[in-house]
Amino acid sequence: MESTASDLWSRVLSAVKTGMPEQSYRTWLSGMSPVGLSDAELIVEAPSEFHVEWVEDKYGDALQSALRRLSGEAVSLSLRPSGGSGSSDGGTVPWVEVGSHEHAASPGSRNEERAAGRSREPRKPPLPLNERYTFERFVVGSHNQLAVAAGHAVAERPGKTYNPLFVYGGVGLGKTHLMHATGHAVMAGPHDATVVYVTTERFMNELVGAIQTGTTPEFRRRFRQIDVLLVDDVHFLEEKESTQEEFFHTFNALHDAGKQIVLTSDRPPKELPGVEDRLISRFEWGLVVDIKPPDYETRVAILRKKAIDDDLILGPDVIDFVARSCTYSVRELEGAVIKLLAYSSLRNQEIDLDLARHALQSIIRPASGNGPVVRAEQIRDEVAREWNVDPDSLASKRRTRAIAVPRQVTMYLIKEMLDESLVKIGRRFGGRDHSTVIHSIRRVQAKIHSDDEFAHRVARVRQLLES
Repeated sequence: MESTASDLWSRVLSAVKTGMPEQSYRTWLSGMSPVGLSDAELIVEAPSEFHVEWVEDKYGDALQSALRRLSGEAVSLSLRPSGGSGSSDGGTVPWVEVGSHEHAASPGSRNEERAAGRSREPRKPPLPLNERYTFERFVVGSHNQLAVAAGHAVAERPGKTYNPLFVYGGVGLGKTHLMHATGHAVMAGPHDATVVYVTTERFMNELVGAIQTGTTPEFRRRFRQIDVLLVDDVHFLEEKESTQEEFFHTFNALHDAGKQIVLTSDRPPKELPGVEDRLISRFEWGLVVDIKPPDYETRVAILRKKAIDDDLILGPDVIDFVARSCTYSVRELEGAVIKLLAYSSLRNQEIDLDLARHALQSIIRPASGNGPVVRAEQIRDEVAREWNVDPDSLASKRRTRAIAVPRQVTMYLIKEMLDESLVKIGRRFGGRDHSTVIHSIRRVQAKIHSDDEFAHRVARVRQLLES
């Protein structure tokens, strides 16, 4: 096949564009990027999982039909979220060297060269640093100002300032974005630095694979002869003794050599149960900084920037409405915008305030800080009322499901709404250990994502408390 991925994808888009509304085309297809092409598969990346699912559902047949017609072969279309873990041949990428200042190239160009057989280097997986996750696209506010400043400082002098840099915060607040932005800035600088990005889960899987295949020395060499190591979600080290042991020695080797380490977690080092004290102490050697939920002004700025970057038309009243309705995280704001676009496409309507109210009715709530101050006792009482149990029973030793579920929800809401420490929350519930509190919070988070009815009950309680 003579076509490159970009050429072929461009022709596919031209073929399907004529039968689509311009707004739908700009929203769903124009921002997708081809990253690989083989005799049997064209790989195209979309901004998110939701984006992938939507395009596959609404436009998948048309895209696939156009692809096979234009390629003249049985080439299948493979969609995936950007920054995905699949390699160009469909394999898993447990570890990847991002590159250096001297050889940094776009993921698309390198994949196309490999697919066309022009590269003399061995096949490598796609670049895992998300091209959208840069400092230029990062909206700075009071909630993340220190963390962003630290990221810039690390990029300017890797290994010399804030080593390690440990960034923590809740889900969807921008920790991974900041980590990727720091990596991009290092590679764009004058340091000629080799950058490696890896999630803790991938680090662990790669270690297990190395042990099984007897290639542990190679595993160690790869991770200890780099300049900047970016490790996402180190809270997944909990209870993983062998992984912690290997990570400890990798950390020491890099730190002793003056190499930069950047870590992210959903909570500070001292609140990582099941992680060895010697690792926790090393996590605190440099700078530990948190990212909090964005305030109203920052949420407005995020929405305005997203509208500009993605060529969207969002009026001031719509932006104000979304900013006041979505107060948890940056990811929630982005999800609300995607939902607005989907609703607009389905109804074939422009995005106005009335449409926004209908589309986002399940998440509408007052902006935090505008309502009355909520106390932990009020959260407990409201949850107990929703689940029809005695409020005092939530602090008892009883472990029946009828009591355990509302107890976990109460812990979750106290952490989310009041940001109390895990230890303090545990004391409120009969002196429970902070690891029990973490377990409870994670159970609720998982159930919110998997059970719509449960999610609505939790949201209803929170809305009552905030109003």
